[in-house]
Amino acid sequence: MAVGNINELPENILLELFTHVPARQLLLRCRPVCSLWRDLIDLVTLWKRKCVLEGFITEDWDQPVADWKIFYFLRSLHRNLLHNPCAEEGFEFWSLDVNGGDEWKVEDLSGDQRKEFPNAQVKKYFVTSYYTCLKSQVVDLKAEGYWEELMDTTRPDIEVKDWFAARRDCGSKYQLCVQLLSSAHVPLGTFQPDPATIQQKSDAKWREMRKLRHRDRRWSAQNHRGRTKTTSHCFLVQH
Repeated sequence: MAVGNINELPENILLELFTHVPARQLLLRCRPVCSLWRDLIDLVTLWKRKCVLEGFITEDWDQPVADWKIFYFLRSLHRNLLHNPCAEEGFEFWSLDVNGGDEWKVEDLSGDQRKEFPNAQVKKYFVTSYYTCLKSQVVDLKAEGYWEELMDTTRPDIEVKDWFAARRDCGSKYQLCVQLLSSAHVPLGTFQPDPATIQQKSDAKWREMRKLRHRDRRWSAQNHRGRTKTTSHCFLVQH
């Protein structure tokens, strides 16, 4: 017999339909329709099922999760938030704030360098020489999909991670600064570890600097380098 109203379908069928609706549409379009849809969309089973379908967890996942809806969105937003972090597009998306010496350049990883770098997908890197150079990028979390309630209530962690190395024939000083900014670009917090100084005739190995920081609406990453070669990475991670 034909169903005249979609709400006449069994709840398990409705739940299965909801698992295939984009998550943001579930909350913005479907949840306000009626109390039945609201209650079904708020069920843990729905968001856990969506996590399985998206590959965020396996069927036998047994780790505790405080809020499956938040867990789903944090996993779906888990990515590198920096644009052009590894110089594949030259200096696109970056501001060259200080461009001293021979200025900023982009070079290809050589065969030996490529073997040494921990990520085989990285083919290029940013280069400075003989004087202080500074480049920066601002990332708007709201524009990247983090709506205000998620940022204000959950305050997801940001993992700041950067790779740097010196040339074999000269010393280097590397410094990273990450700031949490308000919507008016007023600094609310700063992560700035001590500068890393590498002596001349070093091993020229790639080194990693990383830190987990709580973030709010906007943050900017500033990479301050003198005579270094670097690639930059920043990933969102969940608690």
